[in-house]
Amino acid sequence: MEPQEEYVKSLKQIKEAEEKVQEEIDARRKVVQEELQNLQVTTDAAVKEAEKEGERMVEMEVEQAKQRAQAEARKILDDAKAKAATISAKRIDAKTARTVIEEVLLNRL
Repeated sequence: MEPQEEYVKSLKQIKEAEEKVQEEIDARRKVVQEELQNLQVTTDAAVKEAEKEGERMVEMEVEQAKQRAQAEARKILDDAKAKAATISAKRIDAKTARTVIEEVLLNRL
């Protein structure tokens, strides 16, 4: 073979090798892009699920806080009613006692 033919043959081999490598690069790029798209879809789904779970947790905490507040309010109201009844009973007793004392004293005088 002549040196020129060998040179052309070498150039062809180099060109074929470049094309083969480029095909492999393109194929790998396609695979990586698909993996990235799948990862993006999976990540988006995970984020949406985490947001939903966070919202559920917040709603649950709000509901629990509401129930605790209602229980505390009921306790305060019950205590107030009991104190009001006690105070009212004392006033009625004092009034009744005053009435009885006045009637007894007025009847004896």
